[in-house]
Amino acid sequence: QVQLVESGGGLVQPGGSLRLSCVVSGFRLDYFAVGWFRQAPGKEREGVACATRADSKYYIDSVKGRFAISRNSAGDTVYLQMNNLKPADTGVYYCKMLEYWGQGTQVTVSS
Repeated sequence: QVQLVESGGGLVQPGGSLRLSCVVSGFRLDYFAVGWFRQAPGKEREGVACATRADSKYYIDSVKGRFAISRNSAGDTVYLQMNNLKPADTGVYYCKMLEYWGQGTQVTVSS
């Protein structure tokens, strides 16, 4: 059975950093593309970053240069390093692989 479990969210001041983790069981991450999504209050869920099977990486414009997606060598964890966080980055962050979603982790950027 495939499971994705996110962690690492929290409350951070503007300009701060967080690193989100998504541990995957049931599949090796490096066999598939994987993505991070977020949903802000009252807004639709949007894709933030993805890494293809060949490890090409893509980001939405609003996070380019601030966020970085990566996978560990064991093939069971994907990370989202988030730097210079802004209030607009607030939301629940989810990882996704194939049709499987994690439960999400809350990120709040506020002074």
